[in-house]
Amino acid sequence: MQRAYISKLMELAERDSRVMHLLADSGTGYDEMLHRNFPDQMVNFGISEQNMVGAAAGLAAAGRIPFAYTAAAFLAYRSFEFIRDDVCFNNLNVKIVGMGSGLAWSTLGPSHHTTEDVAVLRALPNLTILSPATPNQVAACTQLAYDIQGPVYMRIGMNNEKEFFEPGTPAVPGGYDQMYEGRDLVVFSTGSILEESEAAVRMLREQGIDAGLVNVYGVKPFPVEAVLRAAESARKLVTVEEHSVCGGLGGIVSEILTDRGCGVKLQRIGLEGVFARGYGTQKAVRRENGLDAAALCGRIAGEL
Repeated sequence: MQRAYISKLMELAERDSRVMHLLADSGTGYDEMLHRNFPDQMVNFGISEQNMVGAAAGLAAAGRIPFAYTAAAFLAYRSFEFIRDDVCFNNLNVKIVGMGSGLAWSTLGPSHHTTEDVAVLRALPNLTILSPATPNQVAACTQLAYDIQGPVYMRIGMNNEKEFFEPGTPAVPGGYDQMYEGRDLVVFSTGSILEESEAAVRMLREQGIDAGLVNVYGVKPFPVEAVLRAAESARKLVTVEEHSVCGGLGGIVSEILTDRGCGVKLQRIGLEGVFARGYGTQKAVRRENGLDAAALCGRIAGEL
């Protein structure tokens, strides 16, 4: 996903000299390519995430289009006050891109996990939130972030995520992908855990369970119509997220169902009042926390 993001950002930087790539000592070989080609459009602030976001607000006020990019946990939590007061309060055209959503920083433990960012940031006025699931979707959401006039937060993975979408498929605000229809249940998934969710849905379908799947990449604004449509056609809804169920995808869907008076059953799967356990690969940490495909299938089928 990082490669897809930087590649698209280089395209945007070439077309528009206002585009700026801001780093907080989180650069990769891809960033070096951008710096080589566009030296006046990249600034590394060092390990100073708050300063980077504050500077991004200043650049946006001066007419630039800054993309502030570093580890998602440090952006969402350490820089929260700057995102709130400098960027969102002033409704500035700043793009905040967090790499390593969910459990992607799996070897570094909970201090680096990004499992509460949606809950923390979706309360902020003026902020659009994007949660792409694959590299091609990252490229599309990067273009969408550029097109939106105002603050955007985009959370991306970093571990060779499986591709499900054709290159060039556009992204829209409040966007989602109806990947499977289902009458017994519909699974809603967001972010790079789509790979596990899709495999779990296939397992359920092989067991004779008519399971649907919706990938939500437009978290705010949220595709309310997708939830209402599923609530009318299926006996049960399920949310799967590499995030706390409190305030995340499960929280959003439960709010929609409550506000609209829908009586459909909802099962929320994610981190339930705990920090994630374990260290190792992202897949290993998912297994440790019951978020791999086999565990998801078992949990969903067990509550039909």
